[in-house]
Amino acid sequence: MSLTALACSLLVSTQGSFSVLSCRHYSLSQGRLGIFQRASEKYEKFLEHRFPRLYILYTTFVKGFQLMVHDVRETKRIRMKMLTQDVSLKELPYREMETIILFRKDMIKAIPLVIISIPPFAIILVFTLMCLFPRQLLIRHLWTPQQQQDFQRLYHEQRCRHRENILKGVAWSIPHIKEWTLRSHLLTLISKVQSGSHPSVKDISAVRGVFSGQPLGLTGMDSVHMRLLCSHLLLNPWLPGFLLRRRLRAKALDLLYLDQALDTLGQGQLTDAEIREACYLRGLNPSSLTTSQCREWLLQWLQLSTQLTESETSLLLHNMVLLSVNYPSS
Repeated sequence: MSLTALACSLLVSTQGSFSVLSCRHYSLSQGRLGIFQRASEKYEKFLEHRFPRLYILYTTFVKGFQLMVHDVRETKRIRMKMLTQDVSLKELPYREMETIILFRKDMIKAIPLVIISIPPFAIILVFTLMCLFPRQLLIRHLWTPQQQQDFQRLYHEQRCRHRENILKGVAWSIPHIKEWTLRSHLLTLISKVQSGSHPSVKDISAVRGVFSGQPLGLTGMDSVHMRLLCSHLLLNPWLPGFLLRRRLRAKALDLLYLDQALDTLGQGQLTDAEIREACYLRGLNPSSLTTSQCREWLLQWLQLSTQLTESETSLLLHNMVLLSVNYPSS
């Protein structure tokens, strides 16, 4: 209606009678808009009182759609900035980099659903599937608050199933390490973690050289261990080996760049919710931890990750297990 009002105003103004007719039409448009808003508010109140569960889904969808539109606009703005100012991903500020990475993850889930809904009448099937399988098909913005908690807990349980096997895989690789000092440090570290103790940053930093080449570096890792890491990261573990290696490298570099940007920003600039989200992204379950515990753990993580080079990023993927498995309530 606002576009119609503008068009009519321009038309009438060329005929010399702008002030009367355009104002009347504009007032009429505003009046209709007010009627629509009041009707919408009454409809929402009706849903809230008569169908509370449907109201939750309705408000979640509306707010989720608004957040999704905001992310699309923000991602477009950041991409234009990267293009016009010749800025790479690793040079972006922390929050802009996080927006790009999370949006990319959302699109991987959303694009197949959009393609499926293209044929006529397929949208009915798509909506049915979305209601039946919200975790698999809906992006995070369209989950209810309860679903967000439930799905986060479920995803963390899936990650935990592979921790023991990853630690065993690291232990089995120890005889293949040529340098005796590194072999000794790694054996001490794995024994400490498997006995239930939380390792220090110094303990993990002492073995960083193991994760730049064979047998635990991304270039020399065997396919069995890569599949374990992919399962822990909730990535498809059944892709060909070269694709597994590429996806693990991309994930590790994303973490490294995020950590570098966060170190520049300072974790003190993050809200409590952002701190918890950052911990969860790096392998820690923050649901039963205090905010101070989350900040302490994230500080330990950054102390290690900011020492690493791109050739040592395999350690970041393993650190999601080493640093979190024995942290309180993780």
